[in-house]
Amino acid sequence: MKLFIIAAVLAVAAAATSSYKPEYKPPTYSAPAYSKPAYSAPTYSAPTYSAPAYPAPAYSAPAYKDNKYADITITSQSDERNLDGSSQWSYAQSDYATRAESQAQKKFTVTTVDDYGKETKEEVYGNTNQGSSYWVSPEGEKFTLTWVADDAGFQPKGDHLPVAPVHVYELPVAPVHEYELPVAPVHIPFNGKGYKIY
Repeated sequence: MKLFIIAAVLAVAAAATSSYKPEYKPPTYSAPAYSKPAYSAPTYSAPTYSAPAYPAPAYSAPAYKDNKYADITITSQSDERNLDGSSQWSYAQSDYATRAESQAQKKFTVTTVDDYGKETKEEVYGNTNQGSSYWVSPEGEKFTLTWVADDAGFQPKGDHLPVAPVHVYELPVAPVHEYELPVAPVHIPFNGKGYKIY
């Protein structure tokens, strides 16, 4: 009997749940109505600027002390360059200083010595130079310098240049053999062929 009652209750419950179907309706929303705000552009008054008044600067000429010597200027100048490599130039200044210089290509004969002492002569081209300068010192002393530069080296001349003293060796009167100076041994190089070179 109990089982019958339980079965009946379950049947009623099942029938009740299957027959209940609530109808779902989606909600409807109405779009909100917005009123467009009205903006009016602000009006600005243009600012007025007045240009500032600056006083013009006043410059006074600088006061320089008088130089001991007047400004030195070039009174004459020349410059000549040639295709063969020679050239010459000169200038003169308002303080009486002058300078002149010339260059030229020259053929030289040079002698070279190899490791065996054999001498070989060869012709080469080189640059030679000669010139002169003149100037007056602040004390009023006048100087003249001349020079030549070639295969013999730089050869300056001038009264103001120092001159090396010449020392004269004097030997007392005596037999020659007592005062003979020692002589370094002479090295005779070998030419590689069995002959000595003199």
